[in-house]
Amino acid sequence: MDVRNLAGKTALVTGAASGIGRETALACARRGADLAICDLDEPGLKETEQRIRDLGRSAIAARVDVASAEAMAAFADQVHAAVPAVDLLVNNAGVAIGASFLDTPLEEWEWILGINVRGVVHGCRAFVPRMVARGTGGHVVNVASAAGFYASESLSAYSTSKFAVVGLSESLREELARHRIGVTVICPGIIDTPITRNARLYGPLGEGAEPRNRMIDAYRRRRYGPERVARGILAAVQRDRVVAPITPEAWALYYLKRFAPWLLRRLSLFMGERARRELEAADGKPDAS
Repeated sequence: MDVRNLAGKTALVTGAASGIGRETALACARRGADLAICDLDEPGLKETEQRIRDLGRSAIAARVDVASAEAMAAFADQVHAAVPAVDLLVNNAGVAIGASFLDTPLEEWEWILGINVRGVVHGCRAFVPRMVARGTGGHVVNVASAAGFYASESLSAYSTSKFAVVGLSESLREELARHRIGVTVICPGIIDTPITRNARLYGPLGEGAEPRNRMIDAYRRRRYGPERVARGILAAVQRDRVVAPITPEAWALYYLKRFAPWLLRRLSLFMGERARRELEAADGKPDAS
């Protein structure tokens, strides 16, 4: 799909109240697209909507829980009352849990899989059939993470959800190719977005404010903002990429996974052990070794 000029096109972005979702919506508006946006954060969503309108583009905005199939279907009805089908679908809404498998409460699996996996499924089911029926092509973008191909002990549930998004995207791409609809899965690395401040932390990561503050500070010092991911998303769509890592570390992990998985495994074990030692040192606990 040619996204250099989106005049006359409609882009839909979930999780558009902040971060990658907001910046992607604005990037599409700057290229001439009209927008349909949704999120649970109403104040943030209203701000994004106003910024889109300030760029001279129209916007349909609704408070929607992507984990609800009924809510997404109702949003689709609202959007399709205005346009026959969207041209660019960006399933971006996502949440994070920082915890090992043993430290992750069972009920939190329902929460993260509902948003990160079923949210993508609901977005595709609500909007892709109309794209197919229209018969003029389009593109689907599913936002995953470098955690979608690099498993980490401290991101057990999050990695599970993002691995699922990568697998769904790759299979969906094969199915939709005959309809001239591309599918790209975006895999950002360390990005400074509100997800670091809103992530649910358990186990050693959830003990006090210090682990979260260190994480937030590390992401801020990385100085890689969501606007750069938005540019990467449009570049990946233009090139019709299947999997699109964003940030140098995401690319490095991607190639290690493909060509040197044994080295990636050793790196993962080393990083996990170092993280445990740092947490123990911060808590004043003795080193188990």
